[in-house]
Amino acid sequence: MRWKDMRESANVEDRRGQGGRGGFKLGIGGIIAVVVISLLLGKNPIEMLGLVSQFTGGGSVSQQAAAPSDNDQGKQFTARVLGDTEDTWTRLFAENGGTYRPPTLVLFRNGVASACGQASSAVGPFYCPGDSKVYLDLGFFDELSRRYGAKGEFAQAYVIAHEVGHHVQNLIGVSGKVRQLQSGKGEAAANALSVKQELQADCLAGVWGHHAQSRGLLEAGDLQDALIAAQAIGDDTLQRNAGRSVTPDSFTHGSAAERMQWLQRGFDSGRMQDCNTFGG
Repeated sequence: MRWKDMRESANVEDRRGQGGRGGFKLGIGGIIAVVVISLLLGKNPIEMLGLVSQFTGGGSVSQQAAAPSDNDQGKQFTARVLGDTEDTWTRLFAENGGTYRPPTLVLFRNGVASACGQASSAVGPFYCPGDSKVYLDLGFFDELSRRYGAKGEFAQAYVIAHEVGHHVQNLIGVSGKVRQLQSGKGEAAANALSVKQELQADCLAGVWGHHAQSRGLLEAGDLQDALIAAQAIGDDTLQRNAGRSVTPDSFTHGSAAERMQWLQRGFDSGRMQDCNTFGG
């Protein structure tokens, strides 16, 4: 992936040097265990992870790292991927008579405060519609590569583009509509709506990838790296890796096959109109 040829966004807020709370860091293995247990108990995984982070401190066993440099490669990478998503979505929104308002990407270590509440690195990358910000601990990429073999820069870019996809959903009203439809629904029905929303974000990430490819920014094998990442974070994959039986009614993000399918669809099409996971 030729990310150094992308435009660097100024909408990156670096909080990594602000200090973190000590304690135990869950990592992806711990995330899987907490998510599966919460689903079995009928609880919201995000709430359970937040509760765990309060007891563990949401931090790392190692000492607090020094404040990062403004020109470290991790920050440059995220800023350039974000900048390219801005260019793509600004153009696509304009073609459809709209105006794209880009999100801010917040880099943090261990724990962070957002408009959606306090969160630890255990929740993984997330988008908060309350402040229109994407939150990312770069350590997630290291663990994704090491534990699940989702290597390559485009796999990391896919994760960023997926969260930006949630921002796009927020701007066009999908997020609010899903929350409205989930109100009063049973757990299985609410989860099914969540899956549709997540799969659409995967498709929108693919749309961005299509346009990055059309500008000659991708290299051989990049898409496959992203598909491996999508497979690794499918709900069924996570449940199997946790030693649990696969329970589709508890899915909140979609199966590995579904996530790969919708990422591929967006990549092949390049049109946000082809990302209607809700049908109709």
